[in-house]
Amino acid sequence: MELLHTEPALFTGLVFLFSLLIGSFLNVVIHRLPKMMEAEWHVQCAELRGEAVAAAPAYNLWLPRSACPQCGHQITALENIPLISWLFLRGRCSACRTLISARYPLVELLVAMLSAAVAWKWGVSMQTLGALLLVWMLVVLAFIDLDTTLLPDSLTLPLVWLGLLFNMNGFLVPLADAVIGAMAGYLILWSVYWLFKLATGKEGMGYGDFKLLAAIGAWLGWQMLPVTLLLSSVVGALVGIAMIILVKHDRRVPIPFGPYLAGGGLVALFFGADLTQAYLGQF
Repeated sequence: MELLHTEPALFTGLVFLFSLLIGSFLNVVIHRLPKMMEAEWHVQCAELRGEAVAAAPAYNLWLPRSACPQCGHQITALENIPLISWLFLRGRCSACRTLISARYPLVELLVAMLSAAVAWKWGVSMQTLGALLLVWMLVVLAFIDLDTTLLPDSLTLPLVWLGLLFNMNGFLVPLADAVIGAMAGYLILWSVYWLFKLATGKEGMGYGDFKLLAAIGAWLGWQMLPVTLLLSSVVGALVGIAMIILVKHDRRVPIPFGPYLAGGGLVALFFGADLTQAYLGQF
């Protein structure tokens, strides 16, 4: 441990390598958790209708083993080495040569780079442990929302409570700031939702967005909410306008806001204090 304290580059490199493995697992969570939720909803609906529910094969984050969706070839350990296996296989299944999405190694690389940045910023500390957990969860939520427009309660709610628990000793922010951040994060978007609905009769966002911003507030404190909201709103608006103009995106089809909130939260985690100070310094 003393060596890791005195050699930040070594610690950062170890975190990078370890986080490649975490990124591989997060790919599984991103892919399987929505399917698990959908299967659970079908079972619940069938039970409400009074229908018999047939036992289904085990499907969770651990079973069945990962396999090619085209030919069913089970992924071996050597074919499942983060980043390296995809490059070695040239992005194709070893059995049927079907293309494997480049998003898998990109998620692994993104997680590893963000984790290395956390390790470099905070070193061997409790702050690093908490920030890593926050980063990993934000990446998962961003990609699930991007794929399904869902932000699962099974992730957002534990993230709120974990943020408050982690800050009981003020590791990232004082507990009072974390509690106010969680409350304000939820109420801000809740208020926007109802103002928009009363004005237009339509729902402008989902309840998952409220909980995600509450989680960011619980981890980073209420002071980081303006930065998070400003960045996520501006970037989200620019991307939405570009999609409508360039790719003729149907305005009636919702654009998930979770990825922009998660991105804003990540920027606030690394640079929020500096950005806030620079802004206030102008006055």
